[in-house]
Amino acid sequence: MPQFETHRPVPHSADQMFDLVADVERYPEFLPLCEALAIRSRKERDGKVLLVADMTVGYKAIRETFTTQVLLNKAERLIEVKYIDGPFKYLDNRWRFEETATGSNVHFFIDYEFKSRILGALMGSMFDRAFRMFTDAFETRAAKIYV
Repeated sequence: MPQFETHRPVPHSADQMFDLVADVERYPEFLPLCEALAIRSRKERDGKVLLVADMTVGYKAIRETFTTQVLLNKAERLIEVKYIDGPFKYLDNRWRFEETATGSNVHFFIDYEFKSRILGALMGSMFDRAFRMFTDAFETRAAKIYV
């Protein structure tokens, strides 16, 4: 049951960081292990966007695709990811963005467990490292986009 949480100050606004993380279709361009991302559906209501997306992750010869429901709540600067289907027993992921005097604080949380012990043994430590690199990848991307 790996779990990771971090709070990082960044020199970009909370809205900019929200928009960057909300742009899920760009993930294959910069996110570690993310090989593909496809949006199955997109619904908007009351200022919120609900996506259902398939993400394919890979490492060497191993490829896995999983489906999540992504709730983009721009008014509250909150992104919540709920697991639907794939190699996990469960996956819970949240992003929260808080405005500060010098930019924003990015809060990232993920908790997951693989269904298969074998897959967990093969990919677990690699996933753990990748999830820990996610915030770095988004910070690097923000530095390139928000010059």
